[in-house]
Formats: sequence, structure tokens, C-alpha cells
Amino acid sequence: MINFHLNGQPRSVAAAPDTSVLELLRDTLGQTGTKEGCASGDCGACTVAIGEPDAAGQMHYHSANACIMPAHQLQGRQLVTVEGLADGDTLHPAQAAMVTCHGSQCGFCTPGIVMSLFTLHEAQTATPAPLTPERLEAALGGNLCRCTGYRPIRDAALTMSEHPAPRQAWWRQALAPMNTAQTDAVKTDAVKTDSTPPGERFLQPTTLAALLAERVRFPDAPLVAGGTDLWLNVTQNLTRYDGVIDVSRVDELSRIETATLDDGREGWWIGAAVTYSRLAPLLDEHYPAFAHLLHRLGSAQIRNRGTLGGNIANASPIGDTPPVLLALNARLLLAGPEGERELALDAFFLDYKKTALRENEVIRAIFLPHPEPTGNLNVWKLSKRREDDISALLGAFHWRLEEGVLREVRLAFGGMAAISKRAYIAEAALEGQAPTEAAFTAARAALLDEFSPMSDVRGSADYRQLAAANLLERLRRVVTATDTAEEVMLNAYAH
Repeated sequence: MINFHLNGQPRSVAAAPDTSVLELLRDTLGQTGTKEGCASGDCGACTVAIGEPDAAGQMHYHSANACIMPAHQLQGRQLVTVEGLADGDTLHPAQAAMVTCHGSQCGFCTPGIVMSLFTLHEAQTATPAPLTPERLEAALGGNLCRCTGYRPIRDAALTMSEHPAPRQAWWRQALAPMNTAQTDAVKTDAVKTDSTPPGERFLQPTTLAALLAERVRFPDAPLVAGGTDLWLNVTQNLTRYDGVIDVSRVDELSRIETATLDDGREGWWIGAAVTYSRLAPLLDEHYPAFAHLLHRLGSAQIRNRGTLGGNIANASPIGDTPPVLLALNARLLLAGPEGERELALDAFFLDYKKTALRENEVIRAIFLPHPEPTGNLNVWKLSKRREDDISALLGAFHWRLEEGVLREVRLAFGGMAAISKRAYIAEAALEGQAPTEAAFTAARAALLDEFSPMSDVRGSADYRQLAAANLLERLRRVVTATDTAEEVMLNAYAH
């Protein structure tokens, strides 16, 4: 059984392991205000708000795509839909502002937009801050509208504070009944009900030991964290899962901890289940180029659910974060029945969708090193859309200039091979060399020998080869101060 609150009311519902929140709402609970558009987390029509209490008992909300969120992850949580916002005849400011500003025509996308505005309004209420264009763009970047355009929607966002806000108590209060006995059932396969066929289980362990035990018991059950990739198999390929192991509540996988490796490098162990949204503040402070990439990695709804560990374990050749982590010389902490081991990230990816994970092993954490005092990181993503799109090509480059020569050169690409991969020959052409045109010409030529990219709908092999070489030229211009990093960043928006 899934025990949660829907718009402040406790609910207890049985569902198959591969049921999405959207299916639960529309097919089981009859709550049809939440719409299905793309069924892939792109359009935002299905946006809902998920409430989780903090240590002080205050509820905090984040937006999520209901179409690709496993329903069982609602256990012990607050689910808010568009039906729960108004207090009688008094509309929530997000709704009232949309009406006043004429932000809706066909209305299909409107519930999702309103829910994104609701989470923005709640964040502003909890921690007042200027509603900058960047914050507004981030909040609405995952909601598509083709009727009114975004001007009236933007106006609605900017004028929400002018409308009276109904303060329903359950918006800010923790759900004590859902945080005790009822959530204990989710720690084992007790979520299996009498009406559920044998083997149909949604397992939600809370400790690493329990996770590894379930992995041994059910080795064929897929692991899910945010569901932003796995659940596309359900919605797009109509795959059915009779068992799923959820890692999102494993304590050891949810931490960000400072650490020092045996080689003396200092940094952080980022738990595999840490979401992009939780990781963002650390990257903002220490790796701005990496943080900027996150703003182009899906929408707020995706970043609120997707995890760093999931992006690595998926082993997609066009995953956004692996090339950056390769350029930063990141490491992995892997855990299995026989114990834990460390592995360099560049030894993890073996071939297309094949990794060095052993049987029943999981990614526990990712080591992100402290930035070097004189080190530099440049990250450029090329895609058909500026935001919320899959990469055609991604280049991540680490370097430092010491007495006029390049040191610690690490060049990594996504979209150029069956795996995210370092360009070792091109690195060797630059390491210890002055950043001359000749050195970079040699590095660009090396790419032709190192990579044989494929052609697909996002770009031909020739395009990828040329674009990768052009990224190295862009890097040369940054290193030699021909262009500033800011100018190059603006240039990147043109792609």
C-alpha cells in the first residue's frame, strides 16, 4: 500500500510497482486536473508538487513530472495537485494571477504551469528573494505553452504577490502520521498486498545494507532513483516491471560528505541518490561551469528528481555529467555483497551501456575533487535547443597554465563514441606545450584518430567531428585570452 497525503487528505492506495503518479491520479483516484502530454517529462503538463518535511517539521515543495515519477515514491509524502490549491472560492495567487493576466487559452498546459508557479510562490514565501529573470526561467523552463506564449505567463509569475494568499495549514505543516508507523512498511517488500501477484514488489530500502540484501534477492529488479530515465521505458516502450528497487531513500546514498582520498586529494563524496537540485549550491560555489551545465540539463522538474548516480549508471554515451566528471578526474565508490571498492571513473565505462559494475554491485558515491587553485574548467554543450534537450555533443576541458605551458590537461567528450570518453591522444598533444595554434592543430587532428562518432537524428558523424574540433579551437581562444570565458559562454548559446 502507498500511504501519503493528497491535497492534505490521507490516502492509502494499492498499485502495481510500475505505476506512475500520473496513472495513480487519473486512473485510480479520479483526479484528472493533472494532464498527460508527452509522457516523457518534457512538456510539463503533468507537473505536480511533492512536499517533504525538513528536520524542523516544515513542509518544502518541489515540482515533479507525474508521468515519470513512480507512484510508490509518494510513501509518507504530500502530493499537491491543481485541485488542492484554491480555498473555497479563493484562488491561490498562482491561479488568480494566471486569470488576471490571461495566461491560459486551451488550458491543457495550464494546470502544470500553475503547479510550477505554486512551488515558486511557496519558495518565495519561505525564503523571500528577488524574482530574477533567471529564477523565473528556471521555474517555468519545463512547461511548454503554444497558445498564449510566455509573456502573460511571465506577467502572472511577477504579479503573484499582488494577490491574497490562502494559507491552508497543510501546506506548511509536517505530516506526522505519515512519518512513523506507516512509512515502516516501505522498508521491506511489505508493500506487496494480498491482491498483488507474487513477485510484484516495489522495494524501498532505507539503508545500504538493506539495499544490497534486496539486490541479491531480486537481481533482475531495476534500480530507480529519480525515474527520469528508467520510467521512459514504461511510458514510451510500454515495458512492465513486476519488481523495482528504489534507492532514493537509502541514507548512505543521500549524503554529501567531505573526504580525503589516499592520494591526498580533498573533495566531496556525492551520494549516488543526491539530486541535481541538491548538488547545485555546491557546484555554484566551486564549479560554476558545471553548475551552468545543470541549468541546461533538463528542467527544474527533472533536476528535482534526477540524480548524479543515475546519470552515470545509465552509461549513455550522451549523458551530460560523465564528461565533466571525467575531466575532473572523478572516482566512484562501489558497494556490493563483498564490500566496497574505489574505481576511477574512466575505468567504469566499458562499452555502450556496459560498465565495470560487478554482480549485485551498486554505485554508492561519486568523488568530486576540490578545484585546483590554478585549475580551469570549461564545459560546452551543443544541442538543438538551448535548454531541456539531449546533447548532440558535449565537451568538458580541464587545464591550467604554468609558466606559459599547459598542465593537467584533461579533455572529455560525450556524443563522440559508444561511451563518454577522454581524448588521451589529444591531451598528450597539449600537455606540456605552449597554447599555440600548432599545438591545438595537432590536438584537433588527434580527434580524428581517437573517435569514430555515429550519425543519428541529432547530428551526423562529420558534424560531430567538426564540432569537437571547433570546441578545441574555442578552448584555445579562452586559454590565450583571445575571447573571455564569458564571451565564449554567450557564443555557446548560439548552438
